[in-house]
Order: sequence, then C-alpha cells, then structure tokens
Amino acid sequence: MAGRGSGPDFVEALARGLDVLGCFDARHRRLTLSEIAAATGLARPTARRLLLTLEELGYVRTDQGAFTLTPRVLRLGMSYVGSLGLWDVARPHMEALVAQTGESSSMAQLDGSDIVYVARVSVPKIIALRVDIGTRFPAPQTSQGKVLLAALGPEELEAVLAEPSRSGLPGFPRPTPEEFAAELRTVRARGWALADEELAPGVRSVAVPVRDGDGAVRAAMNVTVHAAETGVDVLTGTYLPLLLRAAGDVSADWALWQSRPHGEVRPAAAPAPAPPPRADASGIRRPAAGAGRSVRRAAGRSRTRPADTGRRASCRRGRVPPAVR
Repeated sequence: MAGRGSGPDFVEALARGLDVLGCFDARHRRLTLSEIAAATGLARPTARRLLLTLEELGYVRTDQGAFTLTPRVLRLGMSYVGSLGLWDVARPHMEALVAQTGESSSMAQLDGSDIVYVARVSVPKIIALRVDIGTRFPAPQTSQGKVLLAALGPEELEAVLAEPSRSGLPGFPRPTPEEFAAELRTVRARGWALADEELAPGVRSVAVPVRDGDGAVRAAMNVTVHAAETGVDVLTGTYLPLLLRAAGDVSADWALWQSRPHGEVRPAAAPAPAPPPRADASGIRRPAAGAGRSVRRAAGRSRTRPADTGRRASCRRGRVPPAVR
C-alpha cells in the first residue's frame, strides 16, 4: 500500500504508519508482524519499527505475539467528527428518532466510492452486518451512499465511481451505468433513497440528505430495519416522514452552529520589568539610566514652591506680584 505519493513533500514514513493502522478491522483485530508486513507490502524490519513506534505512542499494544489497536486510535477519527460539530448537533435528534421508531439510525459521509459512518444511535437488534463509527461500505449498495452520490455533479460522480472500494466487502453485481444514473435521478428528485437488501440479506434502509448552512449535502442520515420484521411500506410510509423531519432539524441546527460568532481574545501584554541596577566603577549599585525619573518628576509636581505660594496669595488679596506687572 505504501509508495503512492509522488509530490516532493510526500512523507513516505507517515503514509506507511497509516497503512499499518489501516490493516486492522473487525475481522482482523489481532495481527502478527508477518501478517502486517504482508498486508502493507513492507519489509518485516520496516513494519517492526513502525509498530514499535505506534506502540510507544499508545496506538497499538502487543498481545501474545500479536498486535492490537488501543482506544487511543479513536482520537484520530473523533478529531474529525468533533471539528465538524456534527455529532454534538445530531445526537439529540437521532436519539429522538430512534425512540420514535425503535430502529437504529446512522449518519455517514462520502469518502471515495465508500461511505464512512460518522455518527450512530443503535438498538440491540441482530442484523447481518456490524456497524460502528468508521465502518466503510460501498456507496452504491447503500441508501446513504445513493443520497450522497446523487448530490454530485456528472464529472465528479464518474471519478468517484471509478475508485475501488476500500470496504473489504466482496464484489457485488452492479446495475448498468444507465440504470444507476436513472436511480440517482429519482433520488435527486424525490429527496430520499432506498436500499432493499442490496448491501446484505435482511438489511433494508432508507436515507435522506443532511445539509450545511449553504444548502450543500454534507452527510446522509438513515433508518435501518430488518427486512423480515419491517416492510418497505412501513419503512417509507411511517419511518420516512420522521426521518425527514429529524434530518431537517439536524440541518437547521448545524447551520446555526456553523454561523456561530467565534473570536479569539488575546490577553494584554504584561509591562516590561524595570532593568536591574548596575554597579559603577566604585562598586556602588546605581539605578539604570532613566530609572526613577518619572518618580522624581511626579514628586516635583507634587511639591509647592514658596515663591509660587506667595504669588497665589498676592493674587487672592488683589495685588499683582512683581513678576507679573
């Protein structure tokens, strides 16, 4: 996987380290050094140095001769989610939706030809596929992916679909380009998409777009059901209106979050300290040049000279002092 960069500023070591982290998934939670080297195409000594570095940083740990990820890896993904503010905005609306439907709801964004889950509120139901934050699925097979693909322009859509999926799922029969383009036009026109057991047997879902403050589609939100329990008529007739309302509320709150005033107040600089006294040739420590002048000036202004006092007294008695005549 390494060796993709061609620019002068590409850091191959960083790319290799990320490749090592990317080897782990739900089906490969424990990997040996040989397995990681084979998966990344790296030499064993190189893979070993990267793993030991990641272990020292706290991203992996050794477990009986194998390596596993640690929860610290979550920081990498949650930093992105937190920077969007999307999870904080979406969570109360998704929780309310799940309470109304009794079904799981997720939010995903497009990454290449895959969708990546960035938020999820689930219910304890057994379905064919396990979904967590960061899970990837091929976009054309999912309701969320269809919503996100329908928001792309023709050239961008063609480039995205040309990218291979990194979900790790086996290949699937795709519709012809004409059929898929017609389906995306329908999704674009009606504002929602359905995936009926296209991703896996028994998995049925409906999805709608989530928009930012400029009206651009930035994510897709869905409701997922088990096909044996919930028919398409209930999914689209009962759950879809609730989903549309929840996604509209998320979009509105997200727009407000993005438009929030934000500024940085810098503290005032502290005054520079007075220079330390210096010793002259005789060894006596004297104040630095200029030190104490302001004090002497203030003291001089506070004194009242006797001549000035007499002059003011003369003026008060109506006599003009000699200096004024």
